Amino acid sequence: GTVCSGGFLLLFLYWLPELSVKWTCRTVALQEARLLLLRTTVSGHTGNVMLFGWKDWPNGWPMRSLPTLLLFCGPQVRFFVHHNVRYLWSAESQSFQRLRALDLGRPFSALHAPHGAGLPRGTQDYRRLFYGTNQIDVQVPSLPKLLIREVLNPFYIFQVFSMVLWSLDNYYLYASAILFMSLVSICSSLYTIRKQYVLLHDMVAAHNIIRVTVYRGPYETEEIFSTELVPGDVLLVPPEGLTIPCDAVLLSGTAITNESMLTGESVPVTKTALPDPSRAANGLLQDPTYDPEEHKRHTLFCGTSVIQTRYYSGVARFSTSKGQLVCSILFPKPTDFRLYRDAYRFLLCLVGIAGVGMLYSVIRSVQQEPVGRIILESLDILTITVPPALPAAMTAGVVYAQRRLRRERIFSISPQRINICGQLNLMCFDKTGTLTEDGLDFWGFVQAQDGRFLPPGQDLRSPALTGSPFVAAMAACHSLATIGGRLSGDPLDLKMFEATGWVLEEPTMEETSRHDQIQPTVVRPPDRGAPGTPKGAPEEEEEEVGVAPQIGLLVQFPFSSALQRMSVVTRTLGEKRLTAYMKGAPEVVGSLCRQETVPENFSAVLESYTQRGLRVIALARRRLESKFTWHKVQHVSRDLIESGMDFLGLAMLQNKLKPETVPVLAELRRACIRPVMVTGDNLLTAVSVGRECGMIPAKGKVILTEALPPRDGQPATINWQQADELPAPEIPDKDSKQVSYHFAIGGRSFSVILEHFPDLLPKLLLCGTIYARMAPDQKTQLVEALQKMDYYVGMCGDGANDCGALKRAHAGISLSELEASVASPFTSKTPNISCVPDLIREGRAALVTSFCVFKFMALYSIIQYLSVLLLYSILRNLGDIQYLFIDVAIILSLAFTMSLNRAWKELVPQRPPTSLVSPQLLLSVLTQVFLSLGFQVGAFLLVRGQPWYRQQQSRYCGTSESRLTKFWNTTHQTSQFLENTTLFYVSCFQYIAVALAFAKGRPFRQPTWTNREWPPGRPLATDLFLGALSRSPQLVCVPYEWRLILLVLVLSNLVLSVSLEVRHGLILLDAMAPPTYSCRRQAPPRAKYKRLAQELLFDPEWPPQPRTSTKGRGPPAESSA
Repeated sequence: GTVCSGGFLLLFLYWLPELSVKWTCRTVALQEARLLLLRTTVSGHTGNVMLFGWKDWPNGWPMRSLPTLLLFCGPQVRFFVHHNVRYLWSAESQSFQRLRALDLGRPFSALHAPHGAGLPRGTQDYRRLFYGTNQIDVQVPSLPKLLIREVLNPFYIFQVFSMVLWSLDNYYLYASAILFMSLVSICSSLYTIRKQYVLLHDMVAAHNIIRVTVYRGPYETEEIFSTELVPGDVLLVPPEGLTIPCDAVLLSGTAITNESMLTGESVPVTKTALPDPSRAANGLLQDPTYDPEEHKRHTLFCGTSVIQTRYYSGVARFSTSKGQLVCSILFPKPTDFRLYRDAYRFLLCLVGIAGVGMLYSVIRSVQQEPVGRIILESLDILTITVPPALPAAMTAGVVYAQRRLRRERIFSISPQRINICGQLNLMCFDKTGTLTEDGLDFWGFVQAQDGRFLPPGQDLRSPALTGSPFVAAMAACHSLATIGGRLSGDPLDLKMFEATGWVLEEPTMEETSRHDQIQPTVVRPPDRGAPGTPKGAPEEEEEEVGVAPQIGLLVQFPFSSALQRMSVVTRTLGEKRLTAYMKGAPEVVGSLCRQETVPENFSAVLESYTQRGLRVIALARRRLESKFTWHKVQHVSRDLIESGMDFLGLAMLQNKLKPETVPVLAELRRACIRPVMVTGDNLLTAVSVGRECGMIPAKGKVILTEALPPRDGQPATINWQQADELPAPEIPDKDSKQVSYHFAIGGRSFSVILEHFPDLLPKLLLCGTIYARMAPDQKTQLVEALQKMDYYVGMCGDGANDCGALKRAHAGISLSELEASVASPFTSKTPNISCVPDLIREGRAALVTSFCVFKFMALYSIIQYLSVLLLYSILRNLGDIQYLFIDVAIILSLAFTMSLNRAWKELVPQRPPTSLVSPQLLLSVLTQVFLSLGFQVGAFLLVRGQPWYRQQQSRYCGTSESRLTKFWNTTHQTSQFLENTTLFYVSCFQYIAVALAFAKGRPFRQPTWTNREWPPGRPLATDLFLGALSRSPQLVCVPYEWRLILLVLVLSNLVLSVSLEVRHGLILLDAMAPPTYSCRRQAPPRAKYKRLAQELLFDPEWPPQPRTSTKGRGPPAESSA
């Protein structure tokens, strides 16, 4: 088959490896397979063919050095490698499983016990046998390898086939020009690809090989290269810090890291030691299972920088987060976009049209031409109909859009998603740091004492409050550190600490270099004088308040987004018992306090502050029992500490909106792009901010949704409550003629609804505007649920707690100072949401450009196809120079410059279409096809009916032929005819006509006349074109009257093409009328959310009435007398 097909069969199997496997292999059980065919789950396409490898067990293998998976592999280990990840065969599960580190899924005690003294050299050698070197190896392919991979692309193979065919047909000049352009394209592509590999290799290799110190026993250390690390090694980091060469679990001490490479957040992050159950007080610590995502506060990630350390050691992990970033760049997730699928289908239709033309050519010339000539002409039809430059021309718009985005300081690691940005119709925003300022202003506080609130205050530096537990909690409960002589850390921690006026003192460098774990960080008031006693203080605290305290921070439990709180264990100078302080979300802190210390009007007071849009933080403390000693508390569970607390009060901070937030959200609403807030803050605070920024209209009704899980035999319940109305602004909202409703849902309620109310969830998502107290995984679940309703979802956040949602959304934008991070496909250096409209505008412009270029290239092929078929009917064809002039001077210059139109300056309510096979677009293409056919046939028949048709051309031309013209006219006799000249003139102007018709400007791109690089928009280029066209060889001289007739024909064609396309454009814009974010407007039932919105318009029971409840399905409640 390979010999008979001339090697094409091998190429075909190279492009479709699944056929190669099916034809050369037989299906067997998975455990017996030697070849594996992987199928991509994203789009259903078959992926790579994997070959298995084998490793035999070495003699004397130490069982404790094995990962759990290898214990079930048998005497011979079978594996394969895919995307740099090794998969091992498990005899127990009868499947291939990813090779993971030893720590994943293991309890805390198992990490502390076997790894405390480090690994022996023998165990390390065994582990390196399977895990390999600790190195992210980005291999830069050689130029020959890249060249072969590029040349074997179907696009270039088709080019080679076409050039051979043209050469056999004596089109040497045209074939040489296409060969030259193909070589330039290949060289440019090779340079770009190799440059990207080199840049990625240099970025990774910068910290790939460093020297680290590891333990080889209780008292023995060794300095090795980081490439020699294996999972289970215990390494030591010096006090001055280090770039971490692997993912590591923190076993002891604390570390301050910069994780901006992974999260895009430049705020230093404090890491604490993994609790050791064996050293807990009275053994009360539970032994949870380690998970790097859940326990990220105890994990140091590869590629991050450790700024400061204090008695640090860690256990090396495997499969790092930095490695996942590199893999995401090397092997990007396939983009399943309808435009690309339709493009391939349309190309197949063009192949079918070419088949019809080939059949016509064979039938027309079967009795008048030799067999070889018939085959050449029929195959020539195929090269004409299928434009080989189509893929490059369609990607030009994305490349130009990416360049413009870089100028706007928006960077992308996935350019293919730029087109998808043009379809976004729902945008999720984080609140803090995204809609509001990063910095907070301290607004005030209210203390709680004896189960009641004291009068609110604003000055925490008052001498009467210096020794109060409330101020001590604010000064001690944080994760701040001194870096470079300045306090650094979370902005909220920083603002609360600065409000107290206290001073933070850390151990000196000499103390840190000795790894002295006993020296804690100390916070104290600036004035050591004894202040007075606050009014109403209990007698047992008078001694405590009368002395300026010095508080040492012993243990820190950092803030967790899932837990919504943080705490510290401290010791006050002169006291024997330890004290724990906690701060966090008021609802969470209140639930962990003794009820007698929580005021009865807690909810009412909290609601009064959150409705003003204030950020409210609750504080609590606990005097620990004497069993919690200094050493035992180092490994105690936070759940044991964070219970039975005494409620201290509330601190309020004001989080102002960024100046750009309100106008950007207004622009999105005018464009019918629905804004949604997804935050971890309080629900009522989020509602207040939503009203302030205009996300909730002035007349919008907010329905608070509280879902309760099943309890005591009762099914899950949803309670509906209308939020208290705030004063409406003086300026009425013109868009809100009808009252709209918006659901506000908390994170816990969202989880209950997701599990117990799946039928009700789409209705809530349709008009859900505020999602508060959302954990990171809940944000990801929300994005997935919205995508299932056929929304094109965008997500904008700071890249810290939003990584999952940013990566899952169709377009995730991380506000970061980095050009690329693992957080999201897009990264904006502009620290506000003004980047969102810019990205959507460029996405729309790129998407419309792709449609325009595709339609233009398709019409170019069909117009030339019609011209050639008409000439074939009289056994003639276009000349060599004519083909070259059309492809180079007209098509390439138009196709690659019509993509340079900039995006329109504002967003409009309409969105570009997503499909090439929509009725409106097909009607547009078919109209232009029949129009071109009509004018070509008309010109063809008119010229044959002229009285001077049979006469010699020299009779009508006063100029003599040049030598070049004579040469081409004698070597290409089939082109020097009046029909050829006429159709050549008409078709050349038809290319320009359809380019002008398809090169739309408003409402998604700037007008065509603003594109200075486009040839039809430049008078000089037009003059050169007309001059070259009139003096082109292989043409006969026609009478002046006929030239005027041709001019009238092409001008009429141009006017009709543009007019009909404008008409179709208006029809298309009407058909693209998008749904608004309001639930009161009827939308055509295309997507799921549109159909649901239409159904709810006629549902009398929706929306739910306030102060009502909805019961879920569950067992009936037991009756009680």
